[in-house]
Order: sequence, then structure tokens, then C-alpha cells
Amino acid sequence: MNQYLAITSRGLENLLAEELTKLGADSVQVVHAGVRFKAEQATAYRCCLWTRVASRIILVLSEFNVRDDMDLYLGAAAINWPNYFGSDTRIIVDFNGTNREIRNSQYGAMKVKDAIVDRFTKADLRRPSIDRERPELRIHMRLSGEKGVLGLDMAGSGLHQRGYRSEAGKAPLRETHAAALVMKSGWTPEKPLLDPMCGSGTLLIEAALIAANIAPGIKRQRWGFEAIKDFDREGWLEIHAEAKVKARRGPANVTTKFFGREMDRRVLSIARDNAGRAGVKDLIDFEYGDATQLTCPEGFSEGVILCNPPYGERMGTTPELVSLYSELGNRLKLAFAGSTASMYSSSNELLSCLRMRADKQFKLSNGALDCVLKTYQITAGGVKHVEGEAEGRVEEKEVAPDFANRLKKNITKLSKWAKKEGLECYRLYDADLPNYNAAIDKYKDFLIIQEYAAPKTVPEETARRRLMDIMRATIQVTGVENNKVILKVRERQKGKSQYQKLSSAERHMIVNEYGVDLKVNLYDYLDTGLFLDHKVTRKQLGKMAAGKDFLNLFAYTGSATCHAACGGAKSTTTVDMSNTYLRWAQENMELNGQVGSQHQFVQADCLQWLQEADGDFDLIFIDPPTFSNSKRMKQSFDVQRDHIMLFENLKRMLRPNGQIVFSNNKRQFKMDIEKLEELGLQAKNISDKTLPMDFSRNKQIHNCWIITHKED
Repeated sequence: MNQYLAITSRGLENLLAEELTKLGADSVQVVHAGVRFKAEQATAYRCCLWTRVASRIILVLSEFNVRDDMDLYLGAAAINWPNYFGSDTRIIVDFNGTNREIRNSQYGAMKVKDAIVDRFTKADLRRPSIDRERPELRIHMRLSGEKGVLGLDMAGSGLHQRGYRSEAGKAPLRETHAAALVMKSGWTPEKPLLDPMCGSGTLLIEAALIAANIAPGIKRQRWGFEAIKDFDREGWLEIHAEAKVKARRGPANVTTKFFGREMDRRVLSIARDNAGRAGVKDLIDFEYGDATQLTCPEGFSEGVILCNPPYGERMGTTPELVSLYSELGNRLKLAFAGSTASMYSSSNELLSCLRMRADKQFKLSNGALDCVLKTYQITAGGVKHVEGEAEGRVEEKEVAPDFANRLKKNITKLSKWAKKEGLECYRLYDADLPNYNAAIDKYKDFLIIQEYAAPKTVPEETARRRLMDIMRATIQVTGVENNKVILKVRERQKGKSQYQKLSSAERHMIVNEYGVDLKVNLYDYLDTGLFLDHKVTRKQLGKMAAGKDFLNLFAYTGSATCHAACGGAKSTTTVDMSNTYLRWAQENMELNGQVGSQHQFVQADCLQWLQEADGDFDLIFIDPPTFSNSKRMKQSFDVQRDHIMLFENLKRMLRPNGQIVFSNNKRQFKMDIEKLEELGLQAKNISDKTLPMDFSRNKQIHNCWIITHKED
């Protein structure tokens, strides 16, 4: 008997050990991400052909200690390689793992290759060629700490490559992984199986292959063991022929029903083609369908629903996923009582949105992701039909009732106020309750949920669960479409962190604030281009600016400039360091018909510009960052430390009867009244007059002052 190593994903080792034992393997032993076993040659061939879970099967030639590259070379050179393959064999070395001395897998593969080639040349044999594109035989080296295992890959390419899948949808499961999920889901070949989000059909195809007793490797054209010198061609052909007979006869004996639903018609077509190549097309009923409108298909009774719903950012926004999982859970409870559901995800929080209690769970890894397969016995408890509604509508239990009740009260109060004020964007909720630490802003019919970083005392899992509850309750309470709910995760603002770019999609909309149109971007930045807490300040600036020359410093997207211009300012000057925001400011002005040479836009470091600029202004608005050490600025800035320096320069530019509106977001900011008076200026705190109703809970969201020349 030879020694073999079957490789699989973490978490699948025991399942693979059971499978190999059934296939006739001896001395089966579970190891990390694999199974060791012994087998005769014919049994090894059968394992390669029939395993559904192993990704590779390695014929182990040697095991040795590897402390450094010399140990690696000598260990590989000790194998009499010409005994296993000839000089004409095209080979490639796969190297997996590193240790303290061998830190690069490519370097490790090179040392093994050198040892193999040297063994041939020392035997006066022509060296085998290295072929990365079409190798006939793969040499496999596995390094774990100082333990090395070296052998020959019996299959060649990965065993997940069944030969039926030419194209897949987004984030496809490997065939071996899909087969493992089928085997752990509670499904047996006598039960109907439904995948409500089947994608390219891999889960259903693997299940159908099991039901039809079709060997998963039957479509493979080449095997690595065919290039090994002791290859038993006759024995292999007999094993393969037996499997081909079973593959031809199997589907006709299957009475199990398989159902696949998918709402992407292109991917659905791919699934049908894949099933056709696998030889199970007639066993699977593929139809167009939305999982959130799932109904029980005819012929499905107390079967198994197996699903790999999306759980990563690539597949959509988190609010959409929360809504998807929530509605899917409702549909399962409504239409599939008595059946079993197995859901596979990397997110326990999303699975909790199903609102079902798992009977079993199976942890495993999908690449770098730690995932879980949870199995539920579906009951109809907790789901009620809504009276007077069409069949299929359900009443969902209220999520996070404390948060939901607060949000309802805020909506009732603030929506009336906003309508009266003429506001299309305002804050609905701002961490009102300590356990629900987020802000929710409304922009027309869109909602932005901004999660604040949880305190270190709150476990990460608890914080994630609460965020899920916030999203679910917000969608439930407001009735806003889930694709109009946007999630952003942020810490309390520090310096200019709010300006961080999140994507480059450039998705904009126009909102109206007190009669002024402003462009906002709800998706691509942490902030939208409009600081909602300053809406009253901007409105007052519009009233103060009539007939005035207006200066806006640290202008961001120029919303204050727009209010001043629309309020009748004689001229405006807008200064910011960012060309992006200056262009945005110009677009805002154009939206309101404010164009012409009287409106100037200056790209500059505001601190440096203040020191060098000349000009006289009647009204100056300055809302500097709390702190900044931007590389584009010549010096760092701290608003508490440096605000008097600002006024030294601003005084020079302020006309005798002029006013400076000075604001910042530093909590506990203290105006240095004494030094301000030494400059000949005086200050009046108007913070309470600039605090809008939607920020009334947060008295320290900003502070605001009017600065004028000191009266004689």
C-alpha cells in the first residue's frame, strides 16, 4: 500500500474521512485541512474518480524536517525521481506553506525543482522540462512549520474542476465545497431539494450527481497519475468504464425533484448549460424567480431548502442584504412549514435576520472566510397573515422595539418641521439610545445610516448585531426601499477624515434647503457634501449677505456661498484646498443660476492664503477643521491653539462694519476673549441660535460666533 494525503478545506476533514473510508481507504487519519490514508493503487484511482470533497490527492513520496533551504533541497534530492517519471514528462512544482527560513513559496518551489533536475542530470539523464501551462505531472510540496511532505498530485489540476462548469455567476462556490454543503445539509437522495438563489446551479448539480450516482470526475480528460511510470492502464480503464455505465444509467433511476430559482436570467441560462454538461439537466427544474417572493413549487413537500445567499460587499449593500435575509426568512416560514432549510453564510448577523432558531451548525472555511452552515427545522410560528392583504403578505415581529419606537417618534416630529421649513434633507436619529450608536439622515426618499465606532467595551459581535437591528428596524419603520438605504461606518470626525473617498461611482442627487438647490453625493464619501447641522447657519448667512462682498474659507462644496449668493450678495469669494470641492461648489452655484465674474473660486491652502491675500469683505464665513496636518498644508492646524492667528489675518480683510461668522466642531471649544479684544475684535456666541431642531439633542455638534470690530 502507498501513503496518500487528501487535501480539503478546513472544517471538511471529518466529512472527507468518512467518504474515503466508504471508498475503501485504509488507516484513515484526519489532519489539518486534510486526511492521511493508505490504499492499493486501484483504490487510489477510485478515490480520485469518486471523491466529492477532496480538492487534491497526493501520493506521498517523502516526509522530512525542513529548517532551511538546504534541508529542503536535500530532502527533495533524496527521492529517486527517475523511478516515478521520465525525462520527457512535463512537470511543475506546487509549493504550499512557509516557515521562519523559507518565507516565499516561489523560492521553495525553485529549490524543489532544482533538486529534481539535479537528480536526473546526476543519473546522466536528460532533465525534464518545466511547463507552467500544460504540465503532465504536478509535484506537490506541503510545508507546515518544520515538517515537509513531498509527493505527486494524482489528479493534476484541482479535483473541483468537474468539467461541467464553463462559466459561473458572482462569487461562485467551488464544486467540492458545494458537494460538502449538500452532504451536510440534511438532504438525502429521497428528498426534494430547492435552491432559491441557485446562481450557476452548482449546489443543485452536485446534489443531482449524488442522486444519480455519477462520479464527479467522470468528465475529466486527463489525470496526473497517467504520467507516473507504474500507471496501471488496464486497471484504470476498468474502474472508469464501470463509472461510465453508472453515469449512463443513473439519471433514469432518479425520482427526486430538484428546483432552482434565480432572478438573473443570464446566470439562469448558464445554470441550465452547466447541468446539461453534467448530464443532469432533465433532473433540475430551473426557473426565473425572486427569493423574496419565493413560493413552494409543485412536488416539493417536506424537502430541503439549501442556499448560499450573498453575504459579501461585492454582492450588494448591507441594507439590501438585511432586507433579503429578512424577507427570505418570512417566505420560508410562510410557505415551507415542515421542511428543512440549510443556509450558508460568513455572517451570523445576516443569518439572524432569518428570525429562525438553528438546530445544527457546521463551521468551515471558504477560502479566507470563516463560514457557517446552519440548519433550521421550519415552523410557521411567529408569522401571521396580514388581514385584508393579498395572500403571501406576512406580519413581521418588530425588531429592536426601543429603537423602533424612538425612530417613529422622531419621524412624526421632524417630518412636519422639515416640511414647514422647506427642507429635503435632515437628521432623523443621532445615537439617541446608547445601545444603538448610529446617525440616520434623510435625503428626499433616501436614508443614510452612519454607524459610529462602538466603544472598546462593547464586543464586536454585539456591535454588529445591533447594527443589523438598526438597519432592519429602520427599513421596517420607514418603509423605505432597501436599495435606498445606504450604510456608512465611521468614527467620530477627526480632522478631515470626513472627506475620505469611498468609491468612484460619482452618484449625485439634488436636494433643496430653504429654497437653495445643492448637489449631494450619498455614496462615494463618508460625508455627502452637505453638513446638515449648519443648515440654520447657512440660512442666516443668506439673510446677512444682501448687498455684501462675501468670503467663504475652508468652503468645502460651497453650500454657504450658494446661500449668500441667493440671498443677494454683491460678490462671493470661495476658497478651498481641493479642486474637487471647488468644482462641486461651482456646480452648486450654477444650479442656482449664480454665475459671473463676481463669483470667484480660489484653490489654496486657506491658512497660507490668509497671510498673503488682500481684499475687503463685509461678511466672512469660516468653518475650519478641528485639526489638520494635511500634507498639502505647509503647517498643522489646531482650532483651539490657532484661532487667534486666524483672526489676526481676518481682521485685516474685514471692513469697519463687517462681520465674521466663525464656526467649528470642537467640543468644549473656548474662545480666547482677552486676546481677541487685544486685536480690537469682539465676539458674540450664537451657537444656540444656529442649532436646528434635528440636532437639538446634541448641543455640542458645533459652536458658532459672530466676530466684529470692537466698538470704541
